[in-house]
Amino acid sequence: MVLEALKASLAESLVVERGDYEYMIHPLTDGIPRVEPKILNDVVDAMIEVGNFDCDVILTVEALGIPLATALSLRTGRPFAVVRKRMYGLPGEVNLTQVTGYSKSALFLNGVLPGETVTIVDDVVSTGGTMWALVEALKKMQVKIADILVVVEKTDKKAEIERKIGHQIKTIVKVEIVDGKVRVL
Repeated sequence: MVLEALKASLAESLVVERGDYEYMIHPLTDGIPRVEPKILNDVVDAMIEVGNFDCDVILTVEALGIPLATALSLRTGRPFAVVRKRMYGLPGEVNLTQVTGYSKSALFLNGVLPGETVTIVDDVVSTGGTMWALVEALKKMQVKIADILVVVEKTDKKAEIERKIGHQIKTIVKVEIVDGKVRVL
């Protein structure tokens, strides 16, 4: 799992301030400037290499997990569901609240049934707020988690987040922001 193109693109990412939070802008975490197929393919290869897709559903959070879940669904033959940022009012819809380093918002879970097994896929883990909210909702629904796969780890608190949610988070690459620049570790 070399991922040199991903690492080089991450190192070139712009960083903007959102209050006290340093936000990295990258194609796989923001969809801008544009997602290169080679990088997406390399990331999907890496996720398949380390991930457990013995699940009923690949689950992701809107929006940038969608390209990952789509590609993984095509490669693994597993369906995927998207935790959305708007309510649809469907039967069984679960409302959860995500708190990130720069925002608080509602999320809505559909397409996963009690007793099913999911593999969670996301673009970045930073504060763990989204992941915590999602895992808590799945626990209440009695949904099993086969695996949690995230492309970018932008935190020094991953072990703390894992303890809080009760699951390991497998990340593909780790970064930190130092003096307004992304450093790949």
